[in-house]
Amino acid sequence: MTDHLSGQPLRIAIVVPPGGLFCSRQPNSMETVIRTLSRHVSAQEDVRIFCTAGARQYDSPVPVVPVDPAQPNALVEALRAFAPHIVECHQHVIEAIRIASQLPKAISVVYRHNALKVSKNGFSRWRYLQRYKKIDHFVFVSQSEHRIFAHDYPSLADRAHVVPNAIHVDPWRAEPGQREQLIVFSGRAMPEKGVAEVCAALPAVLDARPEWRAVLLLNDWQTHEAWATPHVAPLRRYGERVQLMHSAPLAEVQTIMKSADIALTPSLWAEPLGLTALEAHAAGVALISSGRGGLKEASGPHALYVDPVTPEALTTAMLHLIDHPDERLRLARSAQAYVENEHSPARRAAELTALRLKMAGRSGTG
Repeated sequence: MTDHLSGQPLRIAIVVPPGGLFCSRQPNSMETVIRTLSRHVSAQEDVRIFCTAGARQYDSPVPVVPVDPAQPNALVEALRAFAPHIVECHQHVIEAIRIASQLPKAISVVYRHNALKVSKNGFSRWRYLQRYKKIDHFVFVSQSEHRIFAHDYPSLADRAHVVPNAIHVDPWRAEPGQREQLIVFSGRAMPEKGVAEVCAALPAVLDARPEWRAVLLLNDWQTHEAWATPHVAPLRRYGERVQLMHSAPLAEVQTIMKSADIALTPSLWAEPLGLTALEAHAAGVALISSGRGGLKEASGPHALYVDPVTPEALTTAMLHLIDHPDERLRLARSAQAYVENEHSPARRAAELTALRLKMAGRSGTG
């Protein structure tokens, strides 16, 4: 569908959060979502990705426009040169408002990967509302996040939309059942991810089943090291049976996931959707999940859910899957097929294209 005035496709400017390099060698989850969906841009869209200068390995299917962070107006000037119909700012509301004030003719969108701030304090809540009213549309990655926003800001509910995260299965895919006796946790080394509970649960499992090993893929280690160190310290007595990896490259994470038999996503908070859960499913690993937030949307009925999350509950769940290999294999296979269909990039990109066309007042088949 082309613009009825200019005869051009809908121009979309995707703005990576400040400081984001969009580097394929060290991708964060938000940039992974952008990159995955951008591989399926339709002929109706002309997409550019704007990010902080510095990355050398973009690996992007659409043009990337690096912006010098030392120049305060560089981003806005680059956007003006592109003249977008829609400016889609990922995660950063303040940046979206700043850009909207300088490009008032463009449709402003905040693509949020977790819930927006809310306060129980009346004045602060009002202040957030005034801020969010300056944005034309919000995109959330799960129905869970959409419900939170609609509840907290009912007057803005009609501006909120949902496009769940997608995953390209092929880089993760491995045959379920042909695995090592390995349990893997992948996530940031912070309390909300259930790290303490995992560390407390593993000793009972490793003592009871000495043929099994564990790998903890702990991201953002430098930020959370002081908190996490006391929790992981007791696991060091298992030597090579427990491997602790800090901010491992994506290729290593994929290799480990492909060899594991059980994965853990025991988040204590309401996950926006749970990209690590999708990755485990794509790799053909049986998943133990808390199901909080969007995690049940990520996994459907294809995970073993544990809530409340306690060390004892996690131990019981791990031993159950270890001792029931048929169930483990069934979960792994059904989940892999589920994410390949339900969370396919082509499907989610088509949903995003349709939403962008709707925002711009266009019609089309996507």
